[in-house]
Amino acid sequence: MSQSIIIQVGQCGNQIGCCFWDLVLREHAAINKDANFDEALNSFFCNVDCKGKNIKLGKERNKIVNLKARCVLVDMEEGVINQLLKGSTADVFDCKQLLTSQSGSGNNWAVGYKFYGNKYKDNLRELIRKAVEKCDYLQTFFIILSMGGGTGSGIGTFLLSMLADDYPDVYRFVIPVFPSCDDDVITSPYNSVLAMHPLTQFADCVFPVDNEALLEICNRIASATDKLKSCSGSTSVRSSIADSSRLHKIKPFDQMNNIVANLMLNLTSSSRFQGSLNVDLNEITTNLVPFPRLHYITSSLAPIYGLMDVGIPLRTIDNTFTEAFSRNSRLLSFDPDVGTYLASAVLLRGNICYSDLRRNIDKIKSKLRFASWNQEAWKVGLCSVPPVGHPYSVLTLSNNTNFASILKDLQLRFDLLYKKRAHLHHYLNVDGMTVDDFDASMSSLTDLIAEYKQVAGSGNVLPQFEVIM
Repeated sequence: MSQSIIIQVGQCGNQIGCCFWDLVLREHAAINKDANFDEALNSFFCNVDCKGKNIKLGKERNKIVNLKARCVLVDMEEGVINQLLKGSTADVFDCKQLLTSQSGSGNNWAVGYKFYGNKYKDNLRELIRKAVEKCDYLQTFFIILSMGGGTGSGIGTFLLSMLADDYPDVYRFVIPVFPSCDDDVITSPYNSVLAMHPLTQFADCVFPVDNEALLEICNRIASATDKLKSCSGSTSVRSSIADSSRLHKIKPFDQMNNIVANLMLNLTSSSRFQGSLNVDLNEITTNLVPFPRLHYITSSLAPIYGLMDVGIPLRTIDNTFTEAFSRNSRLLSFDPDVGTYLASAVLLRGNICYSDLRRNIDKIKSKLRFASWNQEAWKVGLCSVPPVGHPYSVLTLSNNTNFASILKDLQLRFDLLYKKRAHLHHYLNVDGMTVDDFDASMSSLTDLIAEYKQVAGSGNVLPQFEVIM
């Protein structure tokens, strides 16, 4: 199997990454009872000896000595990474594979990209080189970042451009968290638009989520928990209340980060486990990205309540399919029914009969509007290993033209600040940052919106885009 490297950038990126590693360890521990270092673990972990030397995966299974995550941790403040190094997953992080500073990026893309990016580019390149050298067959970089802050949006996209130059043949997947409309970072529209330019230029696939959708999901989970508490007649319900009592002790952002981590967990399941219809990560790009710049893939996940260990009764496969395509399971606040589907994928986990799979896909497909030149744009993946605690799960991935509505909203919020030149001096005071950077980023965003509009209205005519080689 191939390997992937996770690059966690900024406070948000590192907190999501920490959740991901915790879930991955739990999942493999539930399956790998003999504590062998196998191909499934090798895809995201190294096995090192007491001296820190990498133990290669041989023909015979090796016992686990010390697991180290294939990851790089980056933040311009020390607090979050210091917490990770003291937490329950601390042992899987290599202390030599992290980069921190003290002053932070001040919610300023220019500080992250222009200042810290240039200051630490050699350090970042060396950290990534060491992680790459431990891989036998590196297939994908995953970058986790927030769009609204300074470190994630700035250094995260600086790293993305660096990876495109240094490792052009390795896929670059990005999981960005978009800010909500009422975000408390006033400059988040600037940071998001400035980050969109390199995301569009250098990423192979982008899986956007936003805080608004994640918060709505968490609120529904809390509401479901309250309903369980009001039903005290059933023994099973009483036990589920006990199991879910810790939910209210979890901070809201922890719940939201856990949902994004589960997206990554299901997205990578076929890279870690066997299945009759496994979908490799490179197949996602091949099947879901018909045009190079239109590589923004929206997602939804079911069962959604199970992510937080709430004692909701298990659903049938039919109900899980329906839930996965419902509004309540979307990790991005937009309506795909308004737009046109350019391509879609359904990634399932568990022991699912092909007849059940085919029946549900045919039922859902009839309700979706696909581009006339790509009516059969479906990809189906089936991983035989179910998620821990559930018989199956459904992850949907869609390339939909109404993602432009998210971009238009971002454009509007950017314009409100930029027309007044509000807060602009904070950016222009950074060496190397000019008004041209703002204009180029806004032009790129406007062009991207126009391309989605062209595809949505193309009818039977295949749109023509320049292919960048």
